[in-house]
Amino acid sequence: MKKHNFSAGPCILPKEVMLKASEAVMELDGIGLSLIEISHRSKEFVAIMEKARSLALELLGLEGKGYQALFLQGGASTQFLMAAYNLLEKKAGYVNTGTWSLKAIKEARLFGDIVEVASSQDQNFNYIPKGYNIPKDLDYLHLTSNNTIFGTQIKEFPKTNIPLVCDMSSDIFSRQMDFSKFDLIYAGAQKNMGPAGTTLVVVKEDILGKVSRKIPSMLDYAVHVGKDSMFNTPPVFAVYVSMLTMQWLKDLGGIEAIEEINERKANLIYSEIELNPVFSGFAAKENRSIMNATFNITDDTLKEIFDEKCKEAGISGINGHRSVGGYRASMYNALSLESVGVLVDIMSEMEKKG
Repeated sequence: MKKHNFSAGPCILPKEVMLKASEAVMELDGIGLSLIEISHRSKEFVAIMEKARSLALELLGLEGKGYQALFLQGGASTQFLMAAYNLLEKKAGYVNTGTWSLKAIKEARLFGDIVEVASSQDQNFNYIPKGYNIPKDLDYLHLTSNNTIFGTQIKEFPKTNIPLVCDMSSDIFSRQMDFSKFDLIYAGAQKNMGPAGTTLVVVKEDILGKVSRKIPSMLDYAVHVGKDSMFNTPPVFAVYVSMLTMQWLKDLGGIEAIEEINERKANLIYSEIELNPVFSGFAAKENRSIMNATFNITDDTLKEIFDEKCKEAGISGINGHRSVGGYRASMYNALSLESVGVLVDIMSEMEKKG
């Protein structure tokens, strides 16, 4: 039985993508070679990389707007470093909304003065700060759009003339917005796009080349842009699967179509959390993520029963992060409404036992 995969990452992927990818591992498009044994300089893989980069810009509505899409390695954790290396000359601002923001701040402090313009640490990151002042002398303002661990999501981004940098690792391609507001977007593929091993970086070309420091080639966005994201051997399989997933999303109707589905999934589980006294939500209502629903069981004596029912139903990956506890249902793009319904039915059954 295929399980209902609520894992926070690596993520669930569309079935048709998995089938196509598995075929390509054996033989890519009838060429007599496996995807993972062909040269990354071959015409077949160059075409895959070009399509992946093109699809990323198309889905985000950034074609012809001065942006470049790159597929790099090292995860979002390397982007914590690269963003500051390439953009931080004197001072940058960070909104601290959780674990990944803290890690980004730590890396950026190696390169300049960091101002924590707002934080939700006082409430264990269960909300998104609002109404904060943004200093006018920042090189950029860094945000994390969705906080996987805590289940919070920025619903409205600040209006500012300061360049915006955003870690969108766990909600990339999940909801509509004006992506041209951002000068740099990065996202680890394994949360909502593909397998672990590659990171999508979308950068506005005119923000590059403004820092005075020398940047090592592998950490220089301009180098990767100049080499069409092929400066060194790319993560071939991860790029290919990400390309297939983006094509799946385009065929589905793009971000507009998936956002509607994601809202239905989120509404289903949050409605149950609101109505069911056996469960309580962790994140502030106005900041609840449509990707990661975090919640707790209000009666510890029912935990074992709930866990067993989830196991019997084939539900996997809903244990909460150790810093929050409880449960976390990650509902990425490829997770079906049916899977969410299975979980909600079990939650509803628990009310009768409470």
